Amino acid sequence: MTTSTSAPPFAPLSSAPAAGPRVPCIGVFDSGVGGLTVLKALREQLPGVPLHYVADTAHAPYGDRSSAYIVERSVRIAEHLRHLGARMAVVACNTATAHAVQAMRERWPDWPVVGIEPGVKPAVAATRNGRIGVMATTATIASRRFEQLVEAHARDVQLISQPCPGLVSLIEQGDLRSAELGDLIERYCAPLREAGVDTVLLGCTHYPLVQSRIQAALGEHVTLLNIEDAVARQARRVWEGLGIATSGDATVALESTGDPTPLQRLAREALGWSDVVATRAVT
Repeated sequence: MTTSTSAPPFAPLSSAPAAGPRVPCIGVFDSGVGGLTVLKALREQLPGVPLHYVADTAHAPYGDRSSAYIVERSVRIAEHLRHLGARMAVVACNTATAHAVQAMRERWPDWPVVGIEPGVKPAVAATRNGRIGVMATTATIASRRFEQLVEAHARDVQLISQPCPGLVSLIEQGDLRSAELGDLIERYCAPLREAGVDTVLLGCTHYPLVQSRIQAALGEHVTLLNIEDAVARQARRVWEGLGIATSGDATVALESTGDPTPLQRLAREALGWSDVVATRAVT
């Protein structure tokens, strides 16, 4: 079955047990709608593989949660995806990757888990003046993993970390053109402009959904970087290494632990997937 990367077929899946064998798929999750940017990249890299996405919107944002809470939610959603037939997981959330991926890998050592994390190394390679900004959640910036990335790759540059509390919550509301959202973006971009950065890393998968507004606030001379495409390429390598034969039923299923309406609306408006149907997950 040939699918279009711009308008994939969607099939809502119930979280209730289904009879018969499950179609092998890739399970993807985020604290909310931000992981749609990763889902789009996965669809482009793996157009013939079914994808099942869970937005944990009832518990978002993760960025202001404790590490233990993030681990508990990540493990619970991973169990849900495994039950639905996921043969591997893509953690489409920088915060969950920083705090929970290791726990997931220890719990299921034979189940591949691909995470996403701020691309500090590519940002260092891209800067022209040696001044880099990182926009991310408070929890991501406070994580040991982010500290390790900075220590390993950013010793010879000036790196300005800009936590962005509240930004994910506004994006989750679905009105990407709101004045309130614009004011918050301006608040977080102003220190980066004042620091003279020429490269800014978007360290949360929600932020590319408002990338044009961030670009306008920072100025056209600033290079914005995100890492969704690299994660999708890694996921493709892992999936191909599993040697799983798929049925050709390359549907994309969307679930939300909260109200599925914003997830459905953003999938249509931000990604152009007009036939999307999102359902409520109980997990």
